[in-house]
Amino acid sequence: MNRSLLDLLKNVDTPTVCNAIEVAQGKRGFNDFSRGTMLCSDPDAGAMVGYARTAKIAAVNPPAEAPDVIRARRMDYYRHMATSDGPAVTVVQDTDYPDCVGAYWGEINTSVHKGFGISGALTNGVMRDLGDLPKGFPVVAGSVGPSHGFVHVKEVGTPVTIFGLSIKDGDLVHADRHGALVIPPEVVDGLEQAIIKLLETEKLVLDPARAPGFDFEAFEKAWTAFEAART
Repeated sequence: MNRSLLDLLKNVDTPTVCNAIEVAQGKRGFNDFSRGTMLCSDPDAGAMVGYARTAKIAAVNPPAEAPDVIRARRMDYYRHMATSDGPAVTVVQDTDYPDCVGAYWGEINTSVHKGFGISGALTNGVMRDLGDLPKGFPVVAGSVGPSHGFVHVKEVGTPVTIFGLSIKDGDLVHADRHGALVIPPEVVDGLEQAIIKLLETEKLVLDPARAPGFDFEAFEKAWTAFEAART
């Protein structure tokens, strides 16, 4: 992914990317996106974009493995997060879902991940410390809660599922307050132009709708041009 595309992806929302992928594919029906309502720690932070660094956690029950095994896996987890090659998004599946209780994402953990250069965190689990999370590191989560429970890392680098979206380690992820999606590798080269085309096409309706004197006749003309131009 080149710098121009990365900068553009950071400055458009996830619905725009979802539509632009269909433009790049030349058809409707793209469905590699999350389902249901998710919560964002900072709705105004913009999008997180990067290659997924995945893991699984649990927190309802204490870990059954020996403490030294749990500690070693936790360090393996942080090593995995700290050694990403290129832009990264941390994607963590809480295996207790839908009964998640352990807030893995609080002030300390978000600050550590931001320090690693990761652009944000996506999880079906819990976040907390909402007034103290670092700026520029959005968390898109399944819920908000006060406790860390018995949170511990169970797997590192394995495929995960977040609100119906399957994500593999290394997948290109785009996420914001609307949810998340995985960008198909085959559209990456044409995605920048597809986003630009989509934004220009939307202006065919948006510009007249925002202009004084907009009426049905103006709408009908604008919509005809819009439908002729879009996928």
